[in-house]
Amino acid sequence: MNRLIHFWPVYQSRVWGGRTLADKLGRELPEDGPIGESWEIVDRPEAQSVEVESGKTLRELLIEHPESIMGPGYEPERPFPILVKWLDCAQRLSLQVHPPEEVANQLGGEPKTECWYIADATPDAALIVGLRKGVTRNQFEQAIENETLEPLLHRFAVQPGQSILLESGRLHAIDAGNLILEIQENSDTTYRVYDWGRKGLDGKPRQLHVEESLKSIDFNDFEPQPNAPHTKPGETLIAECPQFRIRQINLQTGESLELPKNIQPSIVSLVRGAITDGNSEVRLGHGENFLSPWSANTILKANQDASILVTDRFI
Repeated sequence: MNRLIHFWPVYQSRVWGGRTLADKLGRELPEDGPIGESWEIVDRPEAQSVEVESGKTLRELLIEHPESIMGPGYEPERPFPILVKWLDCAQRLSLQVHPPEEVANQLGGEPKTECWYIADATPDAALIVGLRKGVTRNQFEQAIENETLEPLLHRFAVQPGQSILLESGRLHAIDAGNLILEIQENSDTTYRVYDWGRKGLDGKPRQLHVEESLKSIDFNDFEPQPNAPHTKPGETLIAECPQFRIRQINLQTGESLELPKNIQPSIVSLVRGAITDGNSEVRLGHGENFLSPWSANTILKANQDASILVTDRFI
């Protein structure tokens, strides 16, 4: 497996979603309705990426080519460790948390550390991440009962190009007006602590997980700050944690990026501009995500100024 692997997106309807993926990324979306997520690379029982070239699922590819794709010693039954999503947040998402590993084990869930890259944002877009300084657990629990949580939360304005790492246990919500690339552990455990009185697509209030959330939230996580946009040519590190590393690499027109073979597999996410795959001469467009296998020597050439996120160190 010595080529870039490109998958069809798996679209997910969400009550808070919209149609921005069509407008901003040029996607052909399913039937009318709010599309909140596009799962770009996924290997889960409930959802499978399908390779464009072969029509095979990511699970089938890993069974057939485990070491070629992931490197020596990779066990084919092991799920692909990363899930990549586009999020179209036309409305505010619920206030939620993902459980740390020790809590997830107790509750039968999965830990999830994730990184958000803000690809586009309206002038009034914001994120909610962590608590305001000095907020206590007792104050938080009382505010849930009184439905007065918002003043206790750390909310800040965002702009395109910013990013932030959310490790398991970090309280968070995404405000309306954000288009976000989310790169995360392969997990789908989310505990909603508050949903702003909203109803789901079925017209009923969505399920909350207050008890589970209170066990999971890091109540010492005060006012974390996002990374500033990386606008200059060259490379910067935007996320590093035990689960993965993400570098943002800005190329000027005509410049190339090489991901050498036999080192590690990588995920390539094009967040600005256009590039060409040097092996196939296929043009890769804004918003696309690819898997560069362990055995592939990948060379990407910028057709115009481009910005690429490279995710690796997930093995």
